[in-house]
Amino acid sequence: MGRSRRTIPEELLLLALDPATGTTAQPQTLDLGLAGAQLVELAMAGRIVPDGDQITVVNPRPTGDPTLDHALELLRRRGSAVRAVQWIGGPRLGLRQTYLAHLERCAMVKAVPGQVCGVLPTTRYQASDDCTNSAIKERLDTAIRTGVPPDPRTAALAALAHAVGLGKHLYPGNEGRSSRSRLRDLIRYDPLNGMVAHAVMDVQNGLPAAQVRAAGVRPAPTRPTSRPAVVSGMVRAAVR
Repeated sequence: MGRSRRTIPEELLLLALDPATGTTAQPQTLDLGLAGAQLVELAMAGRIVPDGDQITVVNPRPTGDPTLDHALELLRRRGSAVRAVQWIGGPRLGLRQTYLAHLERCAMVKAVPGQVCGVLPTTRYQASDDCTNSAIKERLDTAIRTGVPPDPRTAALAALAHAVGLGKHLYPGNEGRSSRSRLRDLIRYDPLNGMVAHAVMDVQNGLPAAQVRAAGVRPAPTRPTSRPAVVSGMVRAAVR
């Protein structure tokens, strides 16, 4: 995978980065969103295929992105299909810090050491290129403002941004209410048919992986059916 294009996990984290504070919005749920974003990116790269609410590795060839390749290897080791809610609700904690370090290595953010209350050491992060962050946000703004179906990557990003609660960060206050509603509605264009975004929300709502395994419960979100075969065809075409 070349570095000419940012991955969906990278873009999700950049969207969550607050330029005023140097911290990320929704830190409690962002790890879940990043785990889900890895699944979406791997599906769009032809490495995994979604089937209902399950994920199967169909091509273990590395992508060239170390964070994605680590996730791909973990999935491969499972040896069988895994439900998205189990994967996202599993031991994925720490992804936010992993991706901050990754973005720093890629020169997308700069780490700025500091102190809290003049005593406790802390690290804040600044985007290296504000135009990049603005361009990511503008893609969402355009989809919200025009109602034109966004490209698959923007649709996936919108679905995950809504799933982790970034709407109130991107479009705050009463004046942003309609934009938050339209952001939620963009899930209909998600190339994974909303499966990963809904799995992220299921985990947040207290559907633990152990419960899923024990009871055989499958997330049953209301999913649009207008584009049911988009990813399936896209992934199989991409597999070599």
